[in-house]
Amino acid sequence: MLNSKELRERRTKRTRFQVRKRSDGKPRLSVFRSNAQIYGQVIDDAAGKTLVSASSLEKDLRQSLKSGGNTDSAVAVGKLLAERAKAAGITAVVFDRGGYKYHGRVKALADAAREAGLQF
Repeated sequence: MLNSKELRERRTKRTRFQVRKRSDGKPRLSVFRSNAQIYGQVIDDAAGKTLVSASSLEKDLRQSLKSGGNTDSAVAVGKLLAERAKAAGITAVVFDRGGYKYHGRVKALADAAREAGLQF
């Protein structure tokens, strides 16, 4: 029987295949969440490079947030990520939930990025 990490990795591969199939050359907004933190990256799969990133571990966010593992931190990371992406000239991305349910912190990050101006 597979453990939870292996099951999430399977879902990640399945999700990533569908994301790449529908990407149309747009960069991918990838989300990783742990119990304590949340991270977001905008990745150019063609070049294999991270264009923009943000996480709840950054100094300015860490000081203003109570915890890195709640929806408030996910909203802050989503806004910061969208601002950095817009500054880098990225307006449209494809959302990669990374094997997690589109719920809670993952949904909060996505909604905050949309509100801050990213289109997906």
